[in-house]
Amino acid sequence: MKDMDDIAAMMAGIGARAKEAAAELACAPAHARQAALEAAAEAVAAGEAAIIAANAEDLAFGREKGLSSAMMDRLMLDGTRIGAIVSGLRAVAAQKDPVGEVIAEWDMPSGLNIRRVRTPLGVIGVIYESRPNVTADAGALCLKSGNAVILRGGSESFHSSRAIHACLVQGLKAAGLPEAAIQLVPTRDRAAVAEMLRAVGTIDVIVPRGGKGLVGLVQAEARVPVFAHLEGICHVYVDRAADPEMARKVVMNAKTRRTGICGAAECLLVHRDVAATLGQQIVEDLMAAGVEVRAEGMRGSRPATAEDFGREFLDMIIAARVVDDIDGAIAHIRTYGSSHTEAILTEDDAAAERFFARLDSAILMRNASTQFADGGEFGMGAEIGIATGKMHARGPVGAEQLTSFKYLVDGHGAVRA
Repeated sequence: MKDMDDIAAMMAGIGARAKEAAAELACAPAHARQAALEAAAEAVAAGEAAIIAANAEDLAFGREKGLSSAMMDRLMLDGTRIGAIVSGLRAVAAQKDPVGEVIAEWDMPSGLNIRRVRTPLGVIGVIYESRPNVTADAGALCLKSGNAVILRGGSESFHSSRAIHACLVQGLKAAGLPEAAIQLVPTRDRAAVAEMLRAVGTIDVIVPRGGKGLVGLVQAEARVPVFAHLEGICHVYVDRAADPEMARKVVMNAKTRRTGICGAAECLLVHRDVAATLGQQIVEDLMAAGVEVRAEGMRGSRPATAEDFGREFLDMIIAARVVDDIDGAIAHIRTYGSSHTEAILTEDDAAAERFFARLDSAILMRNASTQFADGGEFGMGAEIGIATGKMHARGPVGAEQLTSFKYLVDGHGAVRA
């Protein structure tokens, strides 16, 4: 019981400091937040060796835990990935500052001038699993949008996250901003997560990033608002009017570029008219690349079962099905999708328009790999997650999506009749 009390007290302290920092950040000049991110990027670049050494400890821990190859890939950092973290921090720093932006302005007959302006959400809690780069992405986006953030990384990425967090704190110090603006929970104990989920009045929104188990737990138990997606069950539909070479290239990338990310394709749908030709060729391509294709209506690695559809594999496995037409593809996606990302491969404008109009996933693509479902690829520098709900934020959650708004009203002695 004493340990639980200690964690509750620790988290209360973290929360109190975050609220104080949030109040200061909301008023801090844009150039200070930008300077903090630029300094953090320099610190990450200079600290590459230390971060890789910390990551080696996490990889050893992951191997001992028996993490899957996809999870180990998410966990691993090397020079290229650290370079991407540095680039992401710089990209967020260079973005237009959203805080105080006038979204709309109008005058009323009463003499009032009304402005709707962006304002930070306050304190954001981010709970994530094995991807240490989330430490930098979340910290950067929350800072850019004037929010304080409490980061709770997974036990697998404990050492890597600490090393990256230290660089973010260096950036805050260099810019004269409160160090408590970006805090990392210093324990692997799951009791800290429970404290965050019920921190009503302290944390304004929770963002979970991880597998179905983590996100489902957060959505079920959180007493504060949640931005989340439960799974990335992404579909690629090959229409009868698809360009064959483009389709082969796009499907291969959508499945194999990185299998462990939420934008990886998990189901291939093929129009019946091209199933025996282009569809079968794509299946052969995937199998030649080492993908296990669980197919219905085509010759795959093995026949598909009902359980293979609506499943997030996060591995070199894909479900495949022949559909009668575009409406069959749409019906399948409505039944089995998770409202994350779907792509249509077609040269038929009418087919693409029907696909876009009749599906309501957060991201819909035409002739592009689902692996582009990423805030960085959307020009946001980074993302804190992909939101698949319909309240407040949807799709990649960048700095702008981490703001709300308030109304500023000016009058000249106006009184209401």
